[in-house]
Amino acid sequence: MQTNSGLLNQFRETEWRLYQLGKRHRLKSHDFTVISSNCIGTFMYYDMGLEYLTPTINMSIPLDDLVKLAADLRQYNKDFGEAAAKWEERKQRINWEHICIVGAERDQCSYETLKNFDRLPYENKVVFTHIEYPEISSAYYIKGFEHQAELGTITDYKNQFLKRRYMDDFDYIALLNRTTGKR
Repeated sequence: MQTNSGLLNQFRETEWRLYQLGKRHRLKSHDFTVISSNCIGTFMYYDMGLEYLTPTINMSIPLDDLVKLAADLRQYNKDFGEAAAKWEERKQRINWEHICIVGAERDQCSYETLKNFDRLPYENKVVFTHIEYPEISSAYYIKGFEHQAELGTITDYKNQFLKRRYMDDFDYIALLNRTTGKR
């Protein structure tokens, strides 16, 4: 006989699978490239069951460096060891017609870096922040980190009834569906 907590966990897992299936059903674009400062992009591809069409899978890039990379993505090169080899291999996956830039206010990210991110010449971009920045149009405030110096780990699950990660507060499916290649 299952306990109440066992039934609750079973309910949460079933609801979580249905929630993920609902997101997959809403996704219209399946050939986009997410250039991300951390594993948020990896989670987006994983959640949707899609091939990783990006060189930034499982990488952590300070937002300041991501801004520099995204500002000149076609020309960006690295020339050191294994990182360079992986970059060369993975950059072949980029879909230049459908690019989405995703950043996170971490690693001592400055306000100026957030402003520079906002000025990147990509229509489809979002930077997750720990506080509201109404003057930065690409900023999306993730609640729960206001009392910290920077954004926490938004791929962690929240302590609540339904199984949700902090990143699930943002409708990234709508963002991915808007990828039109416009720069």
